[in-house]
Amino acid sequence: MLEHGGRLRRAAAAYDIPLADWLDLSTGINPQGYPVPPVPTDAWLRLPEDDDGLEAAAADYYGSAELLPVAGSQPAIQLLPAVLRGERVSLLAPGYAEHAHAWRERRAVAVGADAIDAVVARSDIVVLVQPNNPTGVHFGRERLLEWHARLARRGGWLVVDEAFIDSTPAQSLAPLAGADGLVVLRSLGKFFGLAGARVGFVFAPAVVRAALAERLGPWTLAGPARWAARHALADGAWQAQARTALQTAGARLQTLLEAHGLPACGPALFKLVATPDAARLHETFARRGILLRLFETPQAVRFGLPPDEAGWARLAAAVAECA
Repeated sequence: MLEHGGRLRRAAAAYDIPLADWLDLSTGINPQGYPVPPVPTDAWLRLPEDDDGLEAAAADYYGSAELLPVAGSQPAIQLLPAVLRGERVSLLAPGYAEHAHAWRERRAVAVGADAIDAVVARSDIVVLVQPNNPTGVHFGRERLLEWHARLARRGGWLVVDEAFIDSTPAQSLAPLAGADGLVVLRSLGKFFGLAGARVGFVFAPAVVRAALAERLGPWTLAGPARWAARHALADGAWQAQARTALQTAGARLQTLLEAHGLPACGPALFKLVATPDAARLHETFARRGILLRLFETPQAVRFGLPPDEAGWARLAAAVAECA
């Protein structure tokens, strides 16, 4: 099983710092997540039902009804290799490691961002994260559409994981769902801050969604998770203010890091600092009770957003001391 950010209890034990004393910046999750209304008792007592309005709210938010609810992106990532045909698989690298892990039996080829255009012609399936995690690389929508068209003409597939795109929704390919050769993954874990609810959606042609649904079985989402997701997806006012707040916070984080000689890049929810000194930075911040995400390839640390002004002050002090 692969390692991910958010292993706060492990860090607390390793550094002998109480759990409550940590500032966790390791996950890229919105620290000001959606305030879920109280969950009604029925959501706990009844089996989940698919006519509760979740799909309609999702279709309105994402711009397409060609969707399948899943328990976060992870089940879809794991099952897509069983559903999509094609032997020549290319994956953007570095990228979210679960994609490479899922396609490992087809010996997927890791490809840098500047080489994607060249490999489209010799690939059956191309898998991208947009914007990329962890590097923040962002491809123009027109370029993605051109790659999709080239793949689809040959019966190929473009798979786009849009876990971090909610801050810039106009760039999403989800409204094009249903087109041959296109699969788009979305989730509520990052922008909405609902990682614990485990809610996501697959946008794809009906035959792909049916094949995934058959493998997933019934009740893929718990009733309380469906309740939370439906309200979050329907709350346009919260979404608008969250986008503004996240863009402001992301710019603030980048300014803070670069002011201390740490060149940073990435979307609103996180900034990546690529440096040969990454391991030392990660260790130094951890000893101050600030958890970052460490990457070996490339050598880098990822900074998420602090939850409040006290967290910003603590981060600023640590950056000044450690950079």
